Amino acid sequence: MSSTAGQVIKCKAAVAWEAGKPLVIEEVEVAPPQANEVRVNILFTALCHTDVYFWEAKGQTPLFPRIFGHEAGGVVESVGEGVKDLQPGDHVLPVFTGECGDCLHCKSEESNMCDLLRINTDRGVMISDGKSRFSIKGQPIHHFVGTSTFSEYTVVHFGCLAKINPAAPLDKVCVLSCGISTGLGATLNVAKPKKGSSVAIFGLGAVGLAAAEGARISGASRIIGVDLNPARFEEAKKFGCNEFVNPKDHSKPVQEVIAGMTNGGVDRSVECTGSIQAMISAFECVHDGWGVAVLVGVPNKDDAFKTHPMNFLNERTLKGTFFGNYKTRTDIPGVVEKYLKKELELEKFITHTVPFAEINKAFEYMLKGESIRCIIRM
Repeated sequence: MSSTAGQVIKCKAAVAWEAGKPLVIEEVEVAPPQANEVRVNILFTALCHTDVYFWEAKGQTPLFPRIFGHEAGGVVESVGEGVKDLQPGDHVLPVFTGECGDCLHCKSEESNMCDLLRINTDRGVMISDGKSRFSIKGQPIHHFVGTSTFSEYTVVHFGCLAKINPAAPLDKVCVLSCGISTGLGATLNVAKPKKGSSVAIFGLGAVGLAAAEGARISGASRIIGVDLNPARFEEAKKFGCNEFVNPKDHSKPVQEVIAGMTNGGVDRSVECTGSIQAMISAFECVHDGWGVAVLVGVPNKDDAFKTHPMNFLNERTLKGTFFGNYKTRTDIPGVVEKYLKKELELEKFITHTVPFAEINKAFEYMLKGESIRCIIRM
């Protein structure tokens, strides 16, 4: 164990004191890990749109003060009682959803939706005792999705940590702990396009570009990017997109445009926007007989999906995915190996890098739509 094991650690963290206000670098106290918990020294973290979404707190339950951050890479500092598979010095990626290993979902080969450690955006405490491991002068600071990586040290349930090859550069593979794996897995694990097939990607943000990367890795010959912002099209070529459709350029529904381009529809589609209209279009643009559409984007709570039942009877398939169907501990280490074998390219997702003291710049880049991923050096 390290010399700090069992002790409170004082370190820097970027604290969100209220919704939409710049984060403040504060000295926080990080308590030692309890049973089944691990304290991690975060070395690199990235900003994901989900952090921004909950920091703005426009449609969610506001929970402040809070330490955001959930895409990161770090090194285990110490482990709590009962943690068997991790030890100090291990390289890990914290993930917003976990794998306890014991529930029905974890025991199923078909699911990654752990009953115990499934994402919970409203919980700001650790599940073992309902308390926070962060405090400032005795005031508890809320956690975020069990990770809170905008802190030099954080405490995470062992089931939410993927132990990875220490040869992998943490400043690159940290982006695999959320959005990139979500999009990549939606294509590789759920849509499963065949070599030479056609794939439509709805939404060319980070998740959509990762879905396109999955289609490129699969050997799809036509990768059609669909986005309302044509400024994204040039960048998307790096990820395998070779055709583009802006729905605003057409008077008829985009699914009809795509069907016209592809002799009746694409073989696969992946929807990465959360727009209910895009979801319907993504389903209706796949070919009858074999087409598969995969939904990744998170809709508004009042949305309803409407399509004619004949679309199903004509042998189109609609699927959904959560975190690309990857199990945190079992599968994410293998995605890191794909990068190390140069099968997966990550550098092109990383458009900006800032030091921890300038973390608010990462928010500015994302709000302006200038970044895919901004790495924050701790």
